[in-house]
Amino acid sequence: MTATGSAELRDVYEAQYSAEGSDAARYGAWRAVSAEAKADHVARLAAGLAERPRSLVEIGCGDGGLLEALAARGLADSLHGFDISERAVQYASGRTAIERVERFDGASLPGADATYDLGVLSHVLEHVPDPVPLLRETARVCRAVVVEVPLEDNRSASRPATERGRQAIGHLHRFSRADVHRLASEAGLAVAGELADPLPLRVHLFWATRLTARARALGKAAARRVLFTVAPGAAERAFTVHYAALLVPRV
Repeated sequence: MTATGSAELRDVYEAQYSAEGSDAARYGAWRAVSAEAKADHVARLAAGLAERPRSLVEIGCGDGGLLEALAARGLADSLHGFDISERAVQYASGRTAIERVERFDGASLPGADATYDLGVLSHVLEHVPDPVPLLRETARVCRAVVVEVPLEDNRSASRPATERGRQAIGHLHRFSRADVHRLASEAGLAVAGELADPLPLRVHLFWATRLTARARALGKAAARRVLFTVAPGAAERAFTVHYAALLVPRV
C-alpha cells in the first residue's frame, strides 16, 4: 500500500470511529455481533494447524472486538493488534484480554520474521488498494495467516444500489474465491483450509428494527441458508457470503 493510500484509508476509519452517543453504542454493538461470527471462522480454521497458536496478531484490529472474542475462545495465549486508526487503537487498548495494540502505517509491520504463530486479516483486504503487499508483509511476521473477505463478485452485489453501499463503507474490490487464491499465490502462500458462511441470523436481523423489516430479514436469511446448503457454488454466484481461508507458506 502506498503512503497516500494508507493516509486515505486511515481518514476513512478515523471518521467511522468518531460517532457519538447512541450512534457510537449502536455501531459498537454491530461490531461486537460481527466479531462473534468472525471469531468462529478463525477458530475453525486454526484448528487445522499442527499446533495451537500461542501468539496471535490481528492486522486491522479495529476496536479489538474480534481479538476479545478470540480470547474468550482461548485461541492463543498472547493477543496483539495493529491498526491504522488512532481512535481504534484507543478503543482496543482498553480491552484487558489484548496484551498489546499499536498503530502502524498500513504497510510495514514492526517485528521480526515469524514473530507470531498466527496472523488475522479479517475484512481488511477489500479495503486496501493493493492487497498483495499487506498480505505478504503479514505472512512475513506470522507463520500462518487467516484471511476473511466478503465474496462480492456476484449478481446481488453488482446492483447499483449495492455498489453505492459498498463504496460508502470503503470496499475497493469485489472478490471471488478464485481471487483470494490468486492473492495468496502472489504473496507466496498456499490455501491450507477454507470455509464460507452466509452468516448467522443475528447478523441479518441486527439493522432490522421494524416488524416488516425483521420479517424480510428472516425470509432472506432462511432462503440464503437453504440455497447455500444445497448448492454452495450457486449461492456464491447469487449473493454475498463471507469467505475465510487459512494460508501457509508455499513449499
